[in-house]
Amino acid sequence: MQITQSLHAAILVANLEQSEYFYGTILGLSKVERSLKFPGAWYEIASFQIHLIVSEKIVPDMVDSEKWGRNRHLAFSVTDLDAAKQQLISHNCPFQVSASGRAALFTQDPDGNIIELSQVQLN
Repeated sequence: MQITQSLHAAILVANLEQSEYFYGTILGLSKVERSLKFPGAWYEIASFQIHLIVSEKIVPDMVDSEKWGRNRHLAFSVTDLDAAKQQLISHNCPFQVSASGRAALFTQDPDGNIIELSQVQLN
């Protein structure tokens, strides 16, 4: 087997409207069309997609509430971490600065899914 590309990650959400606001407005991801019949929404970053799938039952799975980065999470690169932090603050989103000292922070979507935002220096 040779894996050639990461295509998408699926995230279960309870309230599609709240989740679309978080991923589309707060994080600023681009929504893409989908033709599936079950409730959900797809967002895209470059060639990678986030699939929000509505579920009646969301099971919280945070195992380390003190250090969010030690839980399951998605990680995104941002160009300006301070601007990302201000965006989260302006929308009253919870966040934690990375305990490692890296230029990164962690936030949670409305269902508690953890998102890492890292400022990565491009060479």
